Amino acid sequence: MAAKASGGVQSVERVFELLELITEAGGNVTLSELSSSTELPLPTIHRLLRTLVSLGYIRQLPSRRYALGPRLIRLGEGATKQLGAMAMPQLDSLVKQLGETANMAVLDTDMVIYIAQVPSPHSMRMFTEVGRRAHTHDTGVGKALLAQLENDVVRNIVTRTGMPTPTIKSHGTVESLLADLDVIRERGYAIDEEEQEIGVRCFAMAVPDAPTPTAISVSGPVQRVDESFAERAVPMLRRAAAVISAELNRN
Repeated sequence: MAAKASGGVQSVERVFELLELITEAGGNVTLSELSSSTELPLPTIHRLLRTLVSLGYIRQLPSRRYALGPRLIRLGEGATKQLGAMAMPQLDSLVKQLGETANMAVLDTDMVIYIAQVPSPHSMRMFTEVGRRAHTHDTGVGKALLAQLENDVVRNIVTRTGMPTPTIKSHGTVESLLADLDVIRERGYAIDEEEQEIGVRCFAMAVPDAPTPTAISVSGPVQRVDESFAERAVPMLRRAAAVISAELNRN
């Protein structure tokens, strides 16, 4: 958990602490599991949960476990739209300089969700629908985000979601994925080597210090997105990620 803001309203901090704990648990958690993950007294947790349930921000399942509620959907959609709109100038700049499609995605529980895109001007180009959810292990943005996490967290994510293999080049085991993540951490960016779609290569980079795990990417046909493309694209991605990070953290 992040350190509590000084001078904040304690009850508000506690509410968001519980919401984040439920999210980190995969959106499905018991009262006792919440109690073991926080220093809050059990009666306080129960009172806050009851209030959140009544407001629709969380829901209690027949199993007595707690899950995120439907009223959070509108808030989340609004936040992701604003985040995507804020990044559009940087994505547009990438496309103008590189000529290939630029995307932005965030980690949404155990999946990535694409929140912004500027398409390539080429007739043959990569296209991903904004709002699409995808696995983390076989996408450039997904691997860039996983590389920011501890290996145990990565194992838990792919265990819950599974590891489908859209192409013969996709990671099918946790071991191969973790080996790739080690390379990504050392190199500083991820490459989707035709793992999502044969004939398409993607370079992706995490946005540093983002409040929610965020990554940007450029992708296109392997005939154009080659080694010389990477030499130009990686520094541009790094600069764009730094600008977006500064915007996100501006007070």
